[in-house]
Amino acid sequence: MNINGTIINYYFHCKRQCYLHGNRLNMEDNSEQVKIGKAIHEERAENKNNTEIAIDNIRLDKLTKEYLTEVKKSDADAEAAKWQLLYYLKVLKTKGVIRKGKLEFVEKNKKDKKIIIIELTDEVEKELDKYIDEIEQLLNQDRIPECINKSTCKKCAYYEYCYI
Repeated sequence: MNINGTIINYYFHCKRQCYLHGNRLNMEDNSEQVKIGKAIHEERAENKNNTEIAIDNIRLDKLTKEYLTEVKKSDADAEAAKWQLLYYLKVLKTKGVIRKGKLEFVEKNKKDKKIIIIELTDEVEKELDKYIDEIEQLLNQDRIPECINKSTCKKCAYYEYCYI
């Protein structure tokens, strides 16, 4: 399977989730959390330009002259979102498009949205390449990684697969 932003995100969130999704076991269609995230993207995309751009096997939320923006419903796993956005910046770079990254967290019950600006430096890109290699090794292994047994598992699209 080709690496994409979702797989990068899942790698940092849960190796088991990354492995299952990367090996084409898709549980997102039954997840309320995923449906909420999609609804946020659809709401933001209405009547706006430069939203939801597909390039190769990735989908970008918004691209402007200065930023590639990734929108998340929560900052609960900001590290995973950061690496997902860095991966998108790398893909754009291979196409000759250089941008800064902007993570926007649009949480309900909060007036101000949290915004993080990131850049794909040479050092960060080398680290990202290392993670991509690790993900490829993970996806090609014969054994499914163990459950991580964290409180976040209860909201995961793969909860039923792992625990029921």
